[in-house]
Amino acid sequence: MSYQYDVFLSYRRSGHGNAGQWVRNHFHPLLRDCLSDQVGWEPNIFFDLEVETGLRWPDLLADALRCSKMLVAVWSPPYFRSSWCLAEWQSMLAREQLLSGKVLIYPVVFSDSHTFPQAAKDRQSRDLKAWSNPFPAYQETRDYDRFYQEMQDVAAELARMLVAVPAWQPDWPVHRPVELPSPRPDLADL
Repeated sequence: MSYQYDVFLSYRRSGHGNAGQWVRNHFHPLLRDCLSDQVGWEPNIFFDLEVETGLRWPDLLADALRCSKMLVAVWSPPYFRSSWCLAEWQSMLAREQLLSGKVLIYPVVFSDSHTFPQAAKDRQSRDLKAWSNPFPAYQETRDYDRFYQEMQDVAAELARMLVAVPAWQPDWPVHRPVELPSPRPDLADL
């Protein structure tokens, strides 16, 4: 094995909130295309909507994380309530620690940031809250041009980071999801 993905795209895919729709409609397509313009190869992005039906999800994620050079994390409050998202983030954090702090996580703030855990608040991130409109019609607005320019800057930063990624190791750490306590009490407990 070796690296198969340049970027593992980590985001809250389902549940409440608009980040998943935004990633599908705007962020992923622009990231893919803008990164293609920046690097001398066709970048391979692990994007969970392109996963074949019938594959074992936990094993697939573990393999994809282990074989990804970097993690682009789209942060919103629901991201930090997802055991899957946290496992993805913690997997790359563990790799950074093994590499004495080499930066392999590129956080993007979709919304809020005031309720993020302290470890997230302490990390430099790219604030894209001004362009967090999830609806497809957003592409037809003047504001989308500014978002496109911002995504070109994101891609340029990622391209610089990708060339500095260390050689692949078969024993990169991978964390598995841990069931998180519900932020609201279960009706059965009342």
